[in-house]
Amino acid sequence: MAKESGTLDLQDLEEIRGLEREAEDVITDVAVVGGGTMGRGIAQTIAGKGINVIIVEKDEDNLRRSKEMLEEELDYEIERWALTESDKRAILARIQWSTDLEELDDYRWVIEAITENLQAKQDLFRHLDEICPPEAIFITNTSTLSITEIAAATKREDRVIGMHFINPVPKVPLVEIVRGLKTSDETYEKARKLAERLGKTAVEVYEYPGYVTTRIIVTMLNEAMHILMEGVASADGIDTAMKLGFNFPVGPLTLADQMGLDEVMAWMETLFRELGELKYRPCPLLRKLVRAGHLGKKTGRGFFIYDESGRKIGVAQ
Repeated sequence: MAKESGTLDLQDLEEIRGLEREAEDVITDVAVVGGGTMGRGIAQTIAGKGINVIIVEKDEDNLRRSKEMLEEELDYEIERWALTESDKRAILARIQWSTDLEELDDYRWVIEAITENLQAKQDLFRHLDEICPPEAIFITNTSTLSITEIAAATKREDRVIGMHFINPVPKVPLVEIVRGLKTSDETYEKARKLAERLGKTAVEVYEYPGYVTTRIIVTMLNEAMHILMEGVASADGIDTAMKLGFNFPVGPLTLADQMGLDEVMAWMETLFRELGELKYRPCPLLRKLVRAGHLGKKTGRGFFIYDESGRKIGVAQ
């Protein structure tokens, strides 16, 4: 018998619910808190996939520097023929800038990319928890810290997850998706779909200090620094040996400079504190450079020397 006009049967309701679920899963806007190297890379990647992004920085000076650095990085990619001028315009057109977290009150996806400090991340997530809608998913880009501890600062521990992107984010096709103790399967699946949308291969990781990539890479970086400190080979020699011997795209000391020597030392200190193994204790040479403010590419000097555009122009060590 034909159904009455204006009435809905069970099949109609299921179709409507299905459409509603699909609409909820469509990713149109993402907030990135932190406009440093990782935050800019994440935002560029998202905008490059046609998704609108807002980058939130802590003050106007940091916001201005972040804008300038992003434009310089895009110009460098244009010089290398990796992007076109129209690509640059399209990416920048999709990125908004702000210093006000209150503007995130309608965002359902928030990615945190601030300093690698547990207290700072907890304070940020506690604040975001009060601002953002209850269905919002919070993503931390931490490379060593506990997702569970970060999530504990919120009232939505099931909707907090780690997505550890690797620098340079637009080029590296990997992301580690890290579950906290209370991260739900639904949140994991949504994070995995976001990774797919961004063209990344996702590796599921269960919480443990350093996860996979950080835990392995810092031991190699630390050993390369010890080799340099002990005078076994020059910085150029070490990098050349590892590039040609193992087909690495960059050597370990250049990689450390790109990551930021202060960040690398923070990762090592966290792993040393959490696991207590000497292989994670930062090399004295690394400590010396960080104390001197020679943090790598971002300051123009680390193991190597860089010009204002971030191009390597000499050896510092």
